[in-house]
Amino acid sequence: MSAVAGATLWIASAAEGADPSIPLLGLPLLLRSVMAGERAGFSRIVVEEKPGENLSGLLAESRAEILREADPAPANPRGRLVVLSARVLAQPRWLQELRQMPVEPGKLELDPRCAAILETEDPGAAFSVLRDRGGRDALEALSARFPPAKGRLSSRDRFEVVSPLDLRSAEDWLLRGLVKDTEGFMSRHVERRISLAISRRLAGTRVTPNAMTFVSVAVGLAGAALFLSPSAWAPLAGALLVLAHSILDGCDGELARLKFQESRFGGVLDFWGDNVVHSALFAAIAIAWARAAGEGWPLLLGASAVLGTILSAGFVYRHTMAKEGEGPLFTSVSRSPDSPFSRLADALARRDFLYLLVILSALRQEHWFLALAAVGSPIYFFLLVAISRVGRREASAPAGVPVRVNK
Repeated sequence: MSAVAGATLWIASAAEGADPSIPLLGLPLLLRSVMAGERAGFSRIVVEEKPGENLSGLLAESRAEILREADPAPANPRGRLVVLSARVLAQPRWLQELRQMPVEPGKLELDPRCAAILETEDPGAAFSVLRDRGGRDALEALSARFPPAKGRLSSRDRFEVVSPLDLRSAEDWLLRGLVKDTEGFMSRHVERRISLAISRRLAGTRVTPNAMTFVSVAVGLAGAALFLSPSAWAPLAGALLVLAHSILDGCDGELARLKFQESRFGGVLDFWGDNVVHSALFAAIAIAWARAAGEGWPLLLGASAVLGTILSAGFVYRHTMAKEGEGPLFTSVSRSPDSPFSRLADALARRDFLYLLVILSALRQEHWFLALAAVGSPIYFFLLVAISRVGRREASAPAGVPVRVNK
């Protein structure tokens, strides 16, 4: 059994399937597979071009090698060969699994009609089969030449697009894959439904993820400002705008993943944008409360909520984001995501609390939201510090030595 760090992804033309140039949520179907392969870490991506096709313009922005019918077989690379049918839409995490999973050398790991893995000392034999297979399907040709492995490949995180009628279902499948397992109940069942509907319509436009971040922050700041208005119903309108900010805030990450435009700058912008909105919200409620009461003590509650928010954000940024180079940001300070501390911190970080803001604002009792935040924000900061300390102790402990956590 073996596992490799690099591999070749061969996207084989299929006799049946949707046109590879058909746009799917803003990107051509074939380009989605190529970019998913790039995200999955393949060192080389080879794409077969059928007679009559011209994929040069379609794949111009990728690093795919286009293999035409008259071209000789490419130079034999060492390592693993992953063959993917052109009719298959794949998530990067699935392709990464195919690239890294242990396999038996010389045996063909197969996901029928979709993908295959082959690791052999003679990759030229596999290349010859793929180039000289006539009209046969690539996976069928490989199956006839190489002995099968005992099991079958995972079929998770891939979707077959056999005809244009499958495109709508393929879009739904891609959008469902954007929902995170760690999201709160309201986020999963309310906010994501709205944000995904918006992202579906924006995916084919020129709207960028960072532009959506600026829009969501502007909406949130406008909502916070409404809490300063003397109008009786302004706080409710402000709370609804802050909730709209939370919904729109999901669109930037969704668009980034749909368009393969994830960036470190975008992640940092999104992170600090959220915290700026929350800080502005706490400050606005505190100022309005102080005006109404004719006293200054509500400002102390606002300062506590804002300070706790800034300290928590700065702590997370310093201990995780500031240490990252390029690529996705890691935003957890815990090395043990299943620990009680980590689960509690994750639950408190969810934004379901904004629905409480809407309810209290409708009752004209939004000052209670600030009171809760004034206590909860500092507690959350100290909880993050505790999680980080436990994580460092676990990381520094010798293997097999349990780490004691004081309770």
